[in-house]
Amino acid sequence: MQEKLNLDNYKQAIADLYTGRSQTYDKTRDNDDWHWQIANRLVEYGQVGLGQNVLDIATGTGHCAIASAQLVGSEGKVIGIDISSGMIAQARQKAANLNLSNVEFQLADGEKLNFPANSFDRIFCSSAFIWMSDLISALSLWRKLLKPGGILGIHAFAETAFVGGVVTQKIAEKYGISFLMSKPTGTIEKCQNLLQQAKFESIEIKVEQEDSSYISLEKAKRMWAGSEHPAPGQYPSPLSQLSSEQLAQAKAEFDAELEALQTEQGIWNDITTYYVYGQKPCVS
Repeated sequence: MQEKLNLDNYKQAIADLYTGRSQTYDKTRDNDDWHWQIANRLVEYGQVGLGQNVLDIATGTGHCAIASAQLVGSEGKVIGIDISSGMIAQARQKAANLNLSNVEFQLADGEKLNFPANSFDRIFCSSAFIWMSDLISALSLWRKLLKPGGILGIHAFAETAFVGGVVTQKIAEKYGISFLMSKPTGTIEKCQNLLQQAKFESIEIKVEQEDSSYISLEKAKRMWAGSEHPAPGQYPSPLSQLSSEQLAQAKAEFDAELEALQTEQGIWNDITTYYVYGQKPCVS
């Protein structure tokens, strides 16, 4: 089993970020509940059933993989892959604690998979699709790995989601800097177009907003990306173009923008969520 990947600088930065977070990723109650909740929805809407073979891409600590393993039964098989060795270690421990024998976790890059074509009934990618280097190529690869009639389910956010990211984009634009963040999947139309370009059919998108809520000013301010944090689909981080003085000024502007949004209830944090599904054609 491969335990070291040859990653480019962009992917290595992502792997290092999540390995650094892996020990505490599931220990913050709100974080764990939220990731588990959206993973369960993605699997539930994806109609996972007994005997199916499931691939969970960017599995993290295994939320989708474990949810699927509990549904496919002893005749089914689930594989969870991730580029973060720390996340894979956590996922393996969780599966062992649950005595799940029908799921395995592998260190692998979701854009460089060598499984045989037509291997899986379901493929999922929760909260990680925008981290792929080439969205269309990734989708096309995943379609190849699905069995005819198999279903892909990805979880994405609207371009209005997460107030910290939206405000960061606004401030960055003042400095001539463009952040992608959730823009590539930021509307229903964009999600549909991506799957259509990758030749999926029977595309269905479920939209939910129930996780949106008011958050504290302090929590919102912690959403500042900074110049060290990897940015989805962009390397190096767009803010690394700024001098230290400009970066400090941009952060001050970010804080001021958030302060202007504060109400008695807090700051509204939209988390409009898309559960996006497409089917591989039964006949090529």
